[in-house]
Amino acid sequence: MSLFDQISEDIKKAMLAKDVVARDTLRNVKKEFIEAKTAKAGSGELSDDEALKIITKLVKKGKDAAEIYVQQNRQDLADEEFAQVAVMEKYLPQQMTDEELTSAVKAIIEQTGATGPKDMGKVMGVASKSLAGKAEGKLISEKVKSLLSAM
Repeated sequence: MSLFDQISEDIKKAMLAKDVVARDTLRNVKKEFIEAKTAKAGSGELSDDEALKIITKLVKKGKDAAEIYVQQNRQDLADEEFAQVAVMEKYLPQQMTDEELTSAVKAIIEQTGATGPKDMGKVMGVASKSLAGKAEGKLISEKVKSLLSAM
């Protein structure tokens, strides 16, 4: 079952369970999927990889919004965003632990032959592609920077 079909099924389940947060969140995800399918550059089909990128983008957007709400002392709105993020994260692959991320980045640094902070762009290019969906870009960037600075 494709991710698009899974989301559609889960919308029905959320409706039956009267889970308003899950229903509304998944409807928003499905809307994004449909927009991606029907976009000019879209082929009318949506692969699971494209769907995961959309969900990852929505999760990042939700976390950023929640951060802003917390800074503005609007915990009620932040809690809503965090609840929506929790629903969407169920569809993402398991995130890497700090140790796994460190070893993966070390391997990439070795593979690219990076020698210091000046090679950050080269390492980030490879790391972003190979670790996409497994770790947040911000965490990857921080890890690459710290490991290259320690060289």
